[in-house]
Amino acid sequence: MKKLIPILVMLISLTSFAQDSQNINYFTVKENLLKGQKLAIIAADSLENPNEHINGVYNFSVNGFKQELKFNDGVAVCPLQIEKSAFIFIKHINDVKNPSNLYYVYKKDNDLKPIKISWYVLLIVPVGLILIGYMFRRLIGFVIFILMVLFYFYYSKGLSIPTFFESALGGIKNIF
Repeated sequence: MKKLIPILVMLISLTSFAQDSQNINYFTVKENLLKGQKLAIIAADSLENPNEHINGVYNFSVNGFKQELKFNDGVAVCPLQIEKSAFIFIKHINDVKNPSNLYYVYKKDNDLKPIKISWYVLLIVPVGLILIGYMFRRLIGFVIFILMVLFYFYYSKGLSIPTFFESALGGIKNIF
């Protein structure tokens, strides 16, 4: 009986390790290799190296729409077609944590170039402009104009206020 307990503990720890390796805690977004105006979501580790051991169906939210993506060797193709340049907010719905990333997908001809936007850059630009406006009173009109252009650009490319704050709060949560 005493020999059986260490074996059971070892088996339990191995099964929990195997289940943890199937969780997606980090991911990156690239253009699909077939150039079908679709994005490929690649499961990765914390250093953004591809994790090829991920297989199966995982739940994601793409700009608020729930998508069940099928991963084969760590890669899944998002079924939504990109018609023009836009902001894409992708969130993995997971039991452990919900990793999310904001991307600006730049479309030129038939090529897609996803650019990851960090949450602190998303916040620093408007806050920096507001601080410049307060420091230099003569520039306040110019700063307000630039902020209006910035927010119009965000809005016209699909970045809504809730998505803006969800991206920023998700980044702040990842710090702690």
